[in-house]
Amino acid sequence: MSVAEAAPWARSAEELAGRLRTALAAHGGAAAADVAPLGVADAFRTERPPAAPGSVPVRFYGRQAVVGPFPGGPGGDDPCGTCLERRWQAVRSVALREALEIGSGTRAAGDSPYATPFAADALAALIAARSAGLGPAERVFPVVHLVDLASLRVRHYPLVPDPECHRCGRAEEDTARSARPDLRPAPKHRPGSFRVRDIADYDLPVEPYANPVCGSLGPSVVQDVASLSTSATIGCFSMRSGDYLRETFWGGHADTFAQSVRIGVLEGLERYAGMRARAKRAGVRDSLDALTARGERALDPRVVGLYSPEFHRANPRVTPFTPDREIPWVWGWSLRDREPVLVPEVLTYYHAPGLENRFVQESSNGCASGGSLAEAAYFGLMEVVERDAFLLAWYGRQPLPEIDPRTSGSRRTRHMVDRLEMYGYEARFFDTRISFPVPVVTGVAVRPDGGPGRMCFGAGAGLDPEAALAGALCEIATDSVNLQSRTERDEERLRAMAYDFDKVEALHDHPLSYGIPEMGDHAHFLLGEPGAPRPPKRSLADVYGDGSLLPVSDDLLEDLTRCADAVAAAGFDVIVVDQTMPEQRRLGLHTVSVLVPGLLPIDFGWTRQRALGMPRLRTALREAGLRDRDLVPEDFNPAPHPFP
Repeated sequence: MSVAEAAPWARSAEELAGRLRTALAAHGGAAAADVAPLGVADAFRTERPPAAPGSVPVRFYGRQAVVGPFPGGPGGDDPCGTCLERRWQAVRSVALREALEIGSGTRAAGDSPYATPFAADALAALIAARSAGLGPAERVFPVVHLVDLASLRVRHYPLVPDPECHRCGRAEEDTARSARPDLRPAPKHRPGSFRVRDIADYDLPVEPYANPVCGSLGPSVVQDVASLSTSATIGCFSMRSGDYLRETFWGGHADTFAQSVRIGVLEGLERYAGMRARAKRAGVRDSLDALTARGERALDPRVVGLYSPEFHRANPRVTPFTPDREIPWVWGWSLRDREPVLVPEVLTYYHAPGLENRFVQESSNGCASGGSLAEAAYFGLMEVVERDAFLLAWYGRQPLPEIDPRTSGSRRTRHMVDRLEMYGYEARFFDTRISFPVPVVTGVAVRPDGGPGRMCFGAGAGLDPEAALAGALCEIATDSVNLQSRTERDEERLRAMAYDFDKVEALHDHPLSYGIPEMGDHAHFLLGEPGAPRPPKRSLADVYGDGSLLPVSDDLLEDLTRCADAVAAAGFDVIVVDQTMPEQRRLGLHTVSVLVPGLLPIDFGWTRQRALGMPRLRTALREAGLRDRDLVPEDFNPAPHPFP
């Protein structure tokens, strides 16, 4: 086919490439360019022919060109032009992504008016300058340059390598040997902390993760300037599984926007790592029966909890688990037994591709990050214990001792409680320890007048009661001050949930539905009825000063070991799956998924509540000495949990 007969984008690419070759020759021919259009093929599935060694990628779309990455950037593994194409596509609009990934593609309206000799000369000058060692300083990741071909304005953005890139990705084999975590001593960076490094010590500029060209965690991060309580920040990335393009939000809730952004980036990386395996290739696909027959140790999903038969009848596309069904497995490590164990992939990577394998929809429960594997595993275990305790109390309608937050030794905690009161919310806190000697605190922000935005919930867990209280407060402090306006904006839909729980379908439906005043009646077991006398609050020191808690070490590995041993003493295993991505390792970060089979899993959507069918919901309160008999379904709270 002649150039004249080619598609407009192909003609434009050839025209720009030819003019760029001429311009580069005029600049001394120090480099060659690999020119190709963006937005004409699905970068996640298309393998472009390899470019000449040492050539610089130049990609164009509309009036914009992206130049780079250049060879010889920082770090051991440089991204390639395909990494750029994949990252670029991931931050495009839903309409363009749908067309490229599951639609009929895109068409150029005509030849590009921007592939001019002047534009080519500007691109050549940029390439020549970078080849001569000029340009912006590169930190953790190399930069690419965005050139406006109409105005010739140039900006630059860091490019994070894509670990799933079919050209330069280096996924490792997932094996029983590699599942053993490198749990070495992890001294805390200061007394009272549960981190090996301060968050300010990580090289976490937001630009590699949130930028409109190639942000690995989305195109932008937004400062919530309307928040009355914290300096919240919010970002979002999208990931496809089949026909479904899922939005995943991340963010931070601290006293300053700068700190919130850093926390948000850590959370975004954690969620990105936990959605599907990127650093490893799952190599086991088999049935539980076959694995057991061969003597392999494998986690039985029935112990973790499955959906009810009624759910599967109403959702025939979700195939129920059976022990003779072949599914993908990944390797984890049992902290109790100190040996590898196979885990169903869908129980640890909660957005793994292959909808046909997803017999349950897991969440990020138990996923956590840290500066060491021990730190990440400690926080993952605390999250699993926290959610289990919250669900036991909620569905078991268990009254809990109330903590007086003004007895906290933290001025920041006391001031935030006062601030919420100024905005019309009473912050109440409850000791939610059920089975383990680990502080778990449930926080509830309540409108005393019972109006719209009636209440919101949060929780925290950790060996330090002050930290557990602060964790619960952090969640309710940000959400409560916005709850009234969010309830009023969406009142018709939320009110329908109050009378038909089957309409509670998504994650955000659970907390938002408790903005409806009537829903608050389901929390009377905890908060008491409006106007009724309350039992006296107890001081934080009184609640947790009875000597029943585990001792706190100056090393996170010792803290993790003590907590895992306490869970094991109650009859449960603790399984750790390393989810760390290459870009996290370059930053000194680790992410893990922690599973404790048998504890209550948290689900979102009323018809998906696995906890309601699990033995632990019936027995745990009795075993903890809080009830004199096992619960029966008539004892259960009839309303969906309000956990955010």
